[in-house]
Parts: sequence; structure tokens; C-alpha cells
Amino acid sequence: MKRVYFHTLGCKVNQYDTESLAELFTKAGYGIADTPAGADVIVVNSCTVTAEADRKTRQAVRRFRRIAPDSVIVLCGCVPQAYPAVAAALPEADVVTGNKDHRLILDLVDRALSSRSCVVDIPSHAKGDDFEDFRLSAFSGRTRAIVKIQDGCDRYCSYCIIPTSRGRSRSRSLESLSDELDNFKAQGFREVVLVGINFCCYGLDIGRTFVDAIELACGKGFDRVRIGSLEYDNISDEAIARLAALPNFCPQFHISLQSGCDRTLKAMNRHYNSAEYLALCEALRAAFPDAAITTDLMVGFPGETDEDFADSLAFAEKAGFEKIHVFPYSARPGTCAAEMEQVPASIKEARTDAALKLSDELRQKFFKSCLGRTVSVLCETEKEGAAFGYTENYTPVKVLNCTGHSGKIVSVRVTGSEHDNLIGELCSAG
Repeated sequence: MKRVYFHTLGCKVNQYDTESLAELFTKAGYGIADTPAGADVIVVNSCTVTAEADRKTRQAVRRFRRIAPDSVIVLCGCVPQAYPAVAAALPEADVVTGNKDHRLILDLVDRALSSRSCVVDIPSHAKGDDFEDFRLSAFSGRTRAIVKIQDGCDRYCSYCIIPTSRGRSRSRSLESLSDELDNFKAQGFREVVLVGINFCCYGLDIGRTFVDAIELACGKGFDRVRIGSLEYDNISDEAIARLAALPNFCPQFHISLQSGCDRTLKAMNRHYNSAEYLALCEALRAAFPDAAITTDLMVGFPGETDEDFADSLAFAEKAGFEKIHVFPYSARPGTCAAEMEQVPASIKEARTDAALKLSDELRQKFFKSCLGRTVSVLCETEKEGAAFGYTENYTPVKVLNCTGHSGKIVSVRVTGSEHDNLIGELCSAG
């Protein structure tokens, strides 16, 4: 039996895509390898959201070639889709393809295995493409199942290559989504996570809304229904009210901000200003008292002045985020921002440090507010007599003196915190 090993970079949508590929290979008779050494095929599902993601992709391909010199190495995903010539020029890759039609990969691998030559086939995205519907029958090795409901993006932010690497926005049918959710419920998953590239644009092409998809999932009997990263789009007062009526909907909202400075937001071609974003946060916190609102903050965008950066930090502090993912701007060839005047690397580094300091302060303030509370935790892993898991609002918790509860939801009293997580004591298990 031939064996295949998978390596995934990037977002939860990529994780879902890798699971889809694993199912395709399994149905074709492959075994899944736990390590790359000795695997007949190694699949690198790439991410190109930043230059660092590109670097990690190249590094992975080269490392796997050293580890497994006789394996067929497949480079797929966002890097080849966005930058086909660059990907095709990597000498260590035997198969280079994108993310439009994953079902092509088996045939491309067969061609590479038989010819022992490089095979490049990267179909282009086009307006009017349908959502690639897999309907997974399983989601292996995880406590929660990830379910992709949307792909692509129509927003064309000035810094972002995603519309090129992922194509236009397209939505999954509710019928397909229902089938997959039924499979995961039958397998005993307590929690599902609905994800998309621009999640809140789900349904615009099929006469539905993202709330329709969430309501469908919540009606399947899962203990928890969670959503992945969001953009500002389409989160209306009506949508918030409908979500607040769902008892098993998790009040975790990771809403990308990028900048708290209105001048920078306009240059980024974002579709809101800081006041509108803050009003959304306030509306969510009013509807969900236990909401955790986290975000992405970009520093060093082209043309960002010291004053702009100060405005951005001041806004982030005012918004009171529970956590901030900070990252320096990274020029993406083919985007408008890549042609703008760039901020020097030394300034970006200093601003990154300052933003991370604020992020840490806000995180510790949030942890302090949780002390003494009783929370429910879905246990995922165990180590040295303690369980590790997440609350409904996706706060990480280390549960002391707790074993044998992986995959279970337990009640925990919060007694302290560490740098990255809360610490608690087991009250009861369910």
C-alpha cells in the first residue's frame, strides 16, 4: 500500500482542504503516513497570506525533499494559485497545482510517479465558479470538526492577494452542509467550527445568509457551534439578534480590524471606519455578555505615519480586545499596496513590538477578569495530570488534576492564569 503524508500551512480553511485531500487519497487506496520519512507522496498545502508564509512553504518543500528524496512531493494550495511561475520553479516539487480542483491531484501524482518528471497543472479561478463540494465523511484526529461553508473573496483590499489565490466568493448549499453536519454528529463530535475565507459573505450568491448556515448547524444537536475568522461585512443588528437566540452558538468573534486609523483603513480599501467597527463590538457585547472579541492588527502598512500608528494602538486599547494577532505588513506582489511607498523594516519591527506589548497587556487584563468564574471547557489533550481545552468563547484553560476527560465538556472554576491560558479546578464533568 502506498502512503501519503500531509503538511498544512495557514488557516482553518486550508485544514479542511487537507482533510478533503486525505479522504480522496484514502478512497484511492493510500494509507496515511504519520511522518514524511518513507512516504510515497508528500503533500504540502501552502499559504501565501504573507511573505513569511511563502518562506515557510519553500522551507517545508526543501526539508521534505531532504528527508524523503524518493517521495513525490506535491505543492498545492495558495502559493501556486497566486504565484504559479514562482511555485513551478521550485526544483524540489514534483507536482505543482493550486486549490481550484483538488480532485486533479490524484491524476497528477500518478503521472509524476510513472514519469518521474515534474508535473505542473494550475487551473485558474474564474467568475461564476461553483463551490467545490466534498461532503467529508470524517474529520480525523480532532476533538472538534471543521466545516467549510464558503470560499473566495470579492473585497480586493489593497494589500491582499487572497482574491487571486482563492478566487471569487462562492457558497456551499445548505443541503450539502446539512449532510456533512449529520456525518459529524453521528461520529460523536461535540463541537463544529464553520469556516470560510470571507465567512460573512456566505450565501450572497445563493440567496442565503451566514446566519442561515449557523442556525442549521445549531439545530443539529451539537453542544457547541463555533465560527472562524470574520470580516466586518454583513453583521447586521438582525443577524446579531438571530445568533443571540441560539443557545449552543459560541460567543467568540475574531473580526479582522487591520488598523484603528481611518486614514490607513481607507488606504487599505477596507469597507468600514473605526467608529463603525467599534459600534459592532459594542452591539456584540450587548447581545453576548460572555463574548470574546479578538482581532488582527497590521502594523507598518505603506504610508503609515507615527501618528497613524498611535491612533491605531489607541483604538485597539479602547476596543478592549481579548486578544490581538499582531503582524507586520508584508508586500504581496500583484497587489496595489506593493506599489506604494514602503515603511522601513526597522520601523515596522519597533511598531510590532509596541503592538505586541499592548496585546499582552489586554490579554492579561482579560484573564484577570475571569478569576473566580465557573466556565465550561471542552477538553482536548492531557499532559502531566492536567487537561487542556477551550471555553465557549475560545479561551484556553489548563485544568489541574484532570485526566480521562478528553472529548468531554467539564465545568471548571478559574483559579489563576499563566501567560497564554487560564488555570482552573475541575467542578464537574459531562
